[in-house]
Amino acid sequence: MTDVEHLKEGWPERVERSQEVIDTVSRILSDVEREGLPAIRRYSEQLDNWSPESFIVSADTIKAAASSVDKELARHLEFARGQVEGFAKLQRATMTDLEVETQPGVVLGHRHLPISRVGSYSPGGRYPLIASSIMTVTVPKVAGVDTVVAMAPPWNGGGIYEPQLYTMDLAGADVIACLGGVQAFAALAFGFEGVQPVDLVVGAGNAYVAEAKRQLFGIVGIDLLAGPTEVAVIADETADPRLVAADLLGQAEHGFNSPALLVTTDRAFGRAVIAEIDRWLSTDWPTVEVAGGAWREHGTVVVCESREEAVKVSDAYAPEHLEVQTADDDWYAENLRNYGSLFIGPESTVAFSDKSIGTNHVLPTGRAGRYTGGLWVGKFLKTVTYQRLTTAGAASIAPSTAAISDAELMYGHALTARLRQP
Repeated sequence: MTDVEHLKEGWPERVERSQEVIDTVSRILSDVEREGLPAIRRYSEQLDNWSPESFIVSADTIKAAASSVDKELARHLEFARGQVEGFAKLQRATMTDLEVETQPGVVLGHRHLPISRVGSYSPGGRYPLIASSIMTVTVPKVAGVDTVVAMAPPWNGGGIYEPQLYTMDLAGADVIACLGGVQAFAALAFGFEGVQPVDLVVGAGNAYVAEAKRQLFGIVGIDLLAGPTEVAVIADETADPRLVAADLLGQAEHGFNSPALLVTTDRAFGRAVIAEIDRWLSTDWPTVEVAGGAWREHGTVVVCESREEAVKVSDAYAPEHLEVQTADDDWYAENLRNYGSLFIGPESTVAFSDKSIGTNHVLPTGRAGRYTGGLWVGKFLKTVTYQRLTTAGAASIAPSTAAISDAELMYGHALTARLRQP
């Protein structure tokens, strides 16, 4: 971005892969594939100090977690689950099967078939992410997935954080296991304790988790390779600088490596937002250490001469979360194209989508918004095609198939086509 003015720079060019992370993940995956449960247990004890008799959470433990969850929180979790389920059902309804006779005797079609088995991972670490279970368990169940195996790491030396465990069950998980990190993804991919390997793994995590998904791709499907959480805001002088500052810091609290970007067409407004961020951090921001560290290292403010330039700049960053707070919100919504999810207007804060509004919060990072969207009900469906021909239909297709096959020197293909000519 050398052709625009930066009031502050910090957004990383790319997330580098550490050789130590690559080698560690490769070793764990190889050991689990070769040894099975003993390797899972060894790494769980070594990395998480966790080695229960069984990693699968019992029905009694799930029931105890449910009784421990505050009734008010349970009500809000049910609201969020209902919102996510409802939106996923509406999305599923747009995906219709197709069958069409393209010419006499030639019928082509497609069907949307659910994946059989999905592994859902909800991160622990600094924050035990409760809403992740709703996003990655409820949605595949709406798609028709037979079995969802949900996992989360142990919390504070014990089992799964109780509100997280309650939410996994609420969301509809068929099996719940307490395992963290790379060994969790290895267990999902290769099977454990009688649980069969899954076909697709979904969910976010740290650099080790992202690398595990990268190395497992092909053995299983993956949702996407998520890096540090990103937020960007496009705003002009009509926006509230204090509100914009809060939204930037709100996402920056995910981690010290979380980038935050402001794109503005007004220099004075950009400076006002920087001042408001400094004010928040020096007074009463609740997660000041993490959010402040992320802003200092990875906060960026770009000043553009026009809304067209602002769109160009934003599309180049392709941020995971993109808020628009301007006098021209509808114009921006129509013209922006590279982002994970778009938040239109000052009332549409990212936190709503992160927790309970209904859209999925598993989104592309690291500029992957240029070529993919986030997790949705369609990710858990395979669109498969089929063909049905009559004798007359086959006769009409065979000549071109045989000619093309001959030109490619694939004479066996040509033969199978000519066998169907009159």
